[in-house]
Amino acid sequence: MRFGFVIDNRKCIGCHACTTACKSEHQVPVGVNRTWVKQVEKGTFPNTRRLFSVMRCNHCTDAPCVEICPVEALFFREDGIVDFNKNRCIGCKSCMQACPYDALYIDPDTHTAAKCNYCAHRVDVGLEPACVNVCPEHAIISGDMDDPDTEIAQLLSRQQVKVRKPEKGTVPNLFYIDADDASLNPSLTEKSNSYFWNSQERGVGHYAKQAEKMAFTNPDVVQAVIQASGVQGTTVEPEGAKSIDVLLGKPRRIYDSPDKGILWGWEVSAYVFTKAISAGAFLIPFLGWAFGLARPDAPTFFWALGLGLLFLGMTGLLLVKDLDRPDRFLNVLFRPQWKSWLVRGGYTITAYGGLIVLLGLINWFGWFGLEAPVMWLTALVGVMVAIYTAFLFAQAKGRDFWQSPTLAVHMLVHSFMAGSAAFLILNLLIPQSWDWTALLQRVLMIGIGINLFTMLMEMTMTHPTVDAKRVVHMILEGRYRNQFWVGTVLIGNVIPVTLLIFAQDNPLLWALAAVLVLVGIYVTEKIWVEAPQRIPLS
Repeated sequence: MRFGFVIDNRKCIGCHACTTACKSEHQVPVGVNRTWVKQVEKGTFPNTRRLFSVMRCNHCTDAPCVEICPVEALFFREDGIVDFNKNRCIGCKSCMQACPYDALYIDPDTHTAAKCNYCAHRVDVGLEPACVNVCPEHAIISGDMDDPDTEIAQLLSRQQVKVRKPEKGTVPNLFYIDADDASLNPSLTEKSNSYFWNSQERGVGHYAKQAEKMAFTNPDVVQAVIQASGVQGTTVEPEGAKSIDVLLGKPRRIYDSPDKGILWGWEVSAYVFTKAISAGAFLIPFLGWAFGLARPDAPTFFWALGLGLLFLGMTGLLLVKDLDRPDRFLNVLFRPQWKSWLVRGGYTITAYGGLIVLLGLINWFGWFGLEAPVMWLTALVGVMVAIYTAFLFAQAKGRDFWQSPTLAVHMLVHSFMAGSAAFLILNLLIPQSWDWTALLQRVLMIGIGINLFTMLMEMTMTHPTVDAKRVVHMILEGRYRNQFWVGTVLIGNVIPVTLLIFAQDNPLLWALAAVLVLVGIYVTEKIWVEAPQRIPLS
């Protein structure tokens, strides 16, 4: 048994009855939708066509939202429906990042994730989903695709259908008859929050704030472009300016769901930053100890353990703060879904904190027979603390840029850079031996070199998708270009390496270089977290 949907675009009239029926059936709050009708206009004036596409959860056979959910709030039913349990959800928004189809949202009333669940409560008593019952044109067909006697199975056997984003490998169970790529592929039209017949200028759920207005509203400019296009005798009011893309033959959205904004905001950027310092604070002394390069003295080692614990605690607080249901945070540890890297990361952080405390006890009470194995084990766990977020981001299949194979290297290098920088700043308060300080400088300079090379690879290598290329363009030449070139490259890498080369024996310049490195790391993490989220998924 495998339930699915067919949307017959030959019949859909864009009446939004499915949207309102869904809202009524599930008491969906204003501003968010489980199902909605995206409308796109295509063609060259006066020969234009309006396309309607019903958007909702695809109930994927290999659903990435189920895999990434840390608390099994999302789960597969035996009939293939992807259902959810709002009573377990912690509001981490991982499922929203993992879904390539923008099907999930944060309910502004319960602060938990929600989506189309195929009206599972109706299916269980032999009824069809509410949207199917209410559609006046029978444009939505539901049923068991494995049963050859059902209408949906017969349609799929004789009609040519399309799915959204088949390259994601999710095996969606939502199919479209007579679909147009201009409507199904979000990269072919620009996302907006201002349309002909609606005003959706405020974000909803987790990110409720004034959204950016993207409408083309300068009447003088619009009139000049229309005249240049050869359409004579046309005057356009500011609101009508939004039809300019249709006049020029470019597909454009007429109606869509509101933008959800940046789901993982400054808290996630900050937690990646503090986690890097925490891991680096131990990995740098371990590097000197393990390879005989320069072993820190006892006070410095205790400072290392203290810094590791301090920034690990900050990491935990930021993780909890980012949740829309922080009161349920312990569900991650007590109701874990082990495939999720959020769960694996939570246990890794917990183990790392325990090992640091154990190392402190070993050195305080002189149990040095245990030191070597615990040092190596802590280093291994510390590396996992540094890089596990890269695997979490990789599970967020909705964001193509995060699928980069260099992301783990990027985060590990940042940990070594952040650890070196923290100790160079500490050197102002507690002067260290020359060999230890020299090690810090060498690690930091090598780290900067590897960091620049890694970013060069990430920015110049051929990305497999249009969305990933758009993020690279946004970083290098678009919205984030000043932050990247000034904050990341110049302040975070070029100036610090210059200071380290010419600083000689000046601890103040070493500390200044370290501060700039930390600034650069935070700016980089902010860009890497935010930029991919600005690409529309539907």
